[in-house]
Amino acid sequence: MSVAVEMSETTVERDNDAEPLLDSIDRKEDLLTTSVEEDSSSSNKIGPHGNKYSISSVRCFGVDLTPDNIAIALVYFVQGILGLSDLAVSFYLKDNLHLDPAETAVISGFSSLPWLIKPLYGFISDSFPLFGYRRRSYLVLSGLLGALSWVFMATFVDSKYGAASCLLIGSLSVAFSDVVVDSMVVERARGESQSMSGSLQSLCWGSSAFGGIVSSYFSGSLVDSYGVRSVFGVTALLPLITSAVSVLVKEEPVHGPARGLSLGNGFFESSKSSIFQLWGAVKQPNVLFPTLFIFLFQATPQSGSAMFYFITNKLGFTPEFLGRVKLVTSVASLIGVALYNSFLKKVPLRKVFLVTAIIGSALGMTQVLLVTGLNQHFGISDEWFSIGDSLILSVLGQAFFMPVLVLAARICPLGMEATFFATLMSIANGGSTLGGLLGAGLTQIFGVTKDRFDNLTLLIVVCNLSSLLPLQLLSLLPRDVPDSEENTDIEMISS
Repeated sequence: MSVAVEMSETTVERDNDAEPLLDSIDRKEDLLTTSVEEDSSSSNKIGPHGNKYSISSVRCFGVDLTPDNIAIALVYFVQGILGLSDLAVSFYLKDNLHLDPAETAVISGFSSLPWLIKPLYGFISDSFPLFGYRRRSYLVLSGLLGALSWVFMATFVDSKYGAASCLLIGSLSVAFSDVVVDSMVVERARGESQSMSGSLQSLCWGSSAFGGIVSSYFSGSLVDSYGVRSVFGVTALLPLITSAVSVLVKEEPVHGPARGLSLGNGFFESSKSSIFQLWGAVKQPNVLFPTLFIFLFQATPQSGSAMFYFITNKLGFTPEFLGRVKLVTSVASLIGVALYNSFLKKVPLRKVFLVTAIIGSALGMTQVLLVTGLNQHFGISDEWFSIGDSLILSVLGQAFFMPVLVLAARICPLGMEATFFATLMSIANGGSTLGGLLGAGLTQIFGVTKDRFDNLTLLIVVCNLSSLLPLQLLSLLPRDVPDSEENTDIEMISS
């Protein structure tokens, strides 16, 4: 199994949460913070701290649970709980449509394409208010679009092309809502210390992990008891939560295009200016080198789809058992968030990458024991071995990804939060998609099919060793900015 971290996204983009054994590594100080409602032109001028009075006495991960922050947490929670359909999708492609591992990997890669153009959604959200709002209205639209895609999966879809199209639409829904909520997060992170930025990201990804725990508890048993179509039907209700929580977002209405945009020459000039501003931010060494490193790290081949076929067709793992394993991985992800928030948010980025990559690659090799059956020689059953393996790798994977999110959030320039953060995440998602497609190609080359696993061991070894190659570029990462409670923004250079 290759060491790859899953991006923000449910459906098949958080896809390999659907295959818990496959891509588990496939995101001190609690500041006394207060907040008060401020007059602002957007949804997000309520920072985590800095005011004398507090409108919220309840905190989570050191962040006040204001209505805005509750809305953010709930959107991330929906992204996690949408994992309810992950096992159903995997079994639907394998058993109902009778696809091979390589075909399944290709459909997964195709379905993740909306995550590669997230800057477009950010530009739309930042620049073109819908019904007068830049955030609320797009959350409503994203939820409705996601619900529609799962309704089709539950009723009409009966081919791989139809399934790929619906999964693509569902992925688009989650990607767009992810961009919107990310923009709200980075607006709050601007000017905050590294610790508080880490607390914000911990709240978000902790909510997502909790949603994953809830969905994991039911995902396998629902597939066993009611079938994949019924699970798709239940999943169709979940995106509507995203639409509903939009009422909690504090946002002043905007009349006309944001930032003075208008159709015609003015629109194109402003678009050109935004692109130059974006490029001016991205080309800085403190941004470009970490982004390149993450892309290459994510682009290493993945053996996830092949392993899913092995554990279901060869080992006979049932949907109910895989649901239990998925529950373990979801809990492990939450532990990973807590681990980062408590101990790692001040650790230099280079050290986190180096240690987690090496340990992750080594632990990924343990799947060879499962494939060859050596685990049974040590008296460990396939089931218990799989649970333990997934637990450790999930904790490590989440702890690895959190610093990436913190760094990205803190360097977003004023006025284009959604666009910039989405650009960074899209580049990382592009690497993950490329890694999945490379894994599909290697699966085909090694002759691994739905009932032939002779070369699966070789595939796992190649994928895991390849994850160490990007470590040669570790020196390109900038040294971390010292933590302080002062404004620690990195200034952006406009072109």
